[in-house]
Amino acid sequence: MNNIFSKPTSLAEKQNRAVTYRFFWAAILLLIVAILVSGCSQVPEFSAPGVTFTVQPTGQPKEVSSGVQLLVLMTVLSLAPSILIMATSFTRIVIVLSLLRNAIGTPTAPPTQVIIGLALLLTFFSMSPVINKINNDAIKPYTENTIDQTTFFKRAIDPIREFMFKNTREKDIELFLAMGNSPRPNSAADIDTVVLMPAFVISELKTAFTMGFVIYVPFLIVDMVVSSVLLSMGMMMMPPSLVSLPFKLLLFVMVDGWYLITRSLLLSFK
Repeated sequence: MNNIFSKPTSLAEKQNRAVTYRFFWAAILLLIVAILVSGCSQVPEFSAPGVTFTVQPTGQPKEVSSGVQLLVLMTVLSLAPSILIMATSFTRIVIVLSLLRNAIGTPTAPPTQVIIGLALLLTFFSMSPVINKINNDAIKPYTENTIDQTTFFKRAIDPIREFMFKNTREKDIELFLAMGNSPRPNSAADIDTVVLMPAFVISELKTAFTMGFVIYVPFLIVDMVVSSVLLSMGMMMMPPSLVSLPFKLLLFVMVDGWYLITRSLLLSFK
């Protein structure tokens, strides 16, 4: 008795056998998919070790609004790194430290991870008054259910806005007000955060590059002196940076450069 598992004896039987195999495995696959779909449609709750996820329909507008608010909150959390960079002292600090590394002439020392880590530590230190104010005025009352979400967001953003206003030039704010065709505000409270944040960023960039220029000048003088000495000695084939690097490192260590740079950065936010 012939079946699909018997050995074919001709080319036509081989072709028929191949078609039969395809239909056979396709039927098995469809059967497995049907079983899985029917099983999932009857189970409203999916659980894993320590995690339970439930999908339930709702017709109450209040529950739908809460779900939308949760989605907005998750979106804001995903943008937290960008907010940390653009609305805090991180931009100025990391640019100054990067320019310092280039001015010394050691593009890989300290490593980028160390520069970013130090910038983050100095950012949290310089922003500690703002963080404490947000914690006391917004986070704690909200966790104790004494304020609603609208009040929470307002109290959380006000200290950050105050910090940005202190470090933003009026010229930059006027630029974005003019570009956005916004009416002239009567007070700082009338300036939208959408206008304040880009103005704050370009103000920080200007301040950071100004500090970087001041840092570059001493090291540039060392490079010029070394280049002049090498040229006068006829050693034109020797790279000046190779000779000036030890002198720049010695100069930076003798004046306690890291202390001066850190002190200057922190005082610039007072």
